[in-house]
Amino acid sequence: MVEMELGRDFMRALKQIETEKGLPLEVIISSIEAALVSAYKKYKGTNSNVEVELDSDNGIIKIYEVKEVVDTVRNPAFEISVEEAKSMGLDDAKEGEMIKVEVSPRDFGRIAVQTARQVITQRLKDAERQIIYNDFSGKVGEIVTGVVFRDEGGQALVRIGDKIDAMLPREERIPTESYRPGDRKKFYVLDVRKTSKGPRIVLSRSHPGLLKSLLELEVPEIKEGVIDIKNIAREAGVRSKVAVTTLDPNVDPVGACIGTKGNRIKAISDELAGERIDVIIWSNDPIAYIKNALSPAKVVKIEPRLDEDKAVNVYVRPDQLSLAIGKGGQNVRLAAKLTGWKIDINVMEPDRLPTLQDLFEDIIKGELPKEWEKE
Repeated sequence: MVEMELGRDFMRALKQIETEKGLPLEVIISSIEAALVSAYKKYKGTNSNVEVELDSDNGIIKIYEVKEVVDTVRNPAFEISVEEAKSMGLDDAKEGEMIKVEVSPRDFGRIAVQTARQVITQRLKDAERQIIYNDFSGKVGEIVTGVVFRDEGGQALVRIGDKIDAMLPREERIPTESYRPGDRKKFYVLDVRKTSKGPRIVLSRSHPGLLKSLLELEVPEIKEGVIDIKNIAREAGVRSKVAVTTLDPNVDPVGACIGTKGNRIKAISDELAGERIDVIIWSNDPIAYIKNALSPAKVVKIEPRLDEDKAVNVYVRPDQLSLAIGKGGQNVRLAAKLTGWKIDINVMEPDRLPTLQDLFEDIIKGELPKEWEKE
């Protein structure tokens, strides 16, 4: 019986592939075995049961046809007689058993080896894609750093690391931001899917999760759980609102997020193409929460609407109207999105300014005017 041998040099090459591709040697060996099964079947023009064993130490390959021991052979590709099995030294062969018959493809030839090489390449590529998929499917919801290498038809292509390509669809871009080849940016991993061409990794620059992750990177108190981000409303590249809270009375959650001289929030804003970020205090009291969410506008009064669920009328002084509404309605729109309440902004005319009775009711509720709190 003549054995096929790939040799020790070949095995060293496999180990090099293991190092360069980051694939376990077991995966590579099984890929080669599957390739040789395919090549042998093509060479023989048969669909018989074939097994291949590759010795990872010396590169020796053994090929077996798996056959059933029968009394009368009707299909030689799948069956072997008791007599033939015994003539091969398998004296214990019994009818009904499955045995492995080693074959020696002396003239396996160049075509078969070429076919095996092609399948090996494909198997290695598939295994590599699977590793990338497994790695990135666990990164959905996280941020990664990538370099833009192409922008075509509104869709930017991004390279992560040395060889992983991802896509940034038009709808996930920051509208005010350009994407030039060579630009290095942080991206939110939105989705990872399997396709016939490998993993399809979809990134985002507009998702609120990107802002949340950047805050976690810049503000240690968030990462440590001292400060909790309750909600984010975002219009990418322009403005966003972040509601935060803390159980530690010694921590100012807004101040911690903004940082000394605004350094923390500025670093995040710079990463997001100059996006303005309002950080406000979250409250389980909807009225207080809405009031905070409309910051920096100063609210005079908030009244729940009885004719509509989760809706309020907000009253501001005339000089605060444009601030409360914001450019193009942005401030009130983001506040509504952040709180989950419908907010109608109204001007409180001078004759409708708070009375002493209103102020007394606010004192009873513990809602002192901010001017009083500072004194």
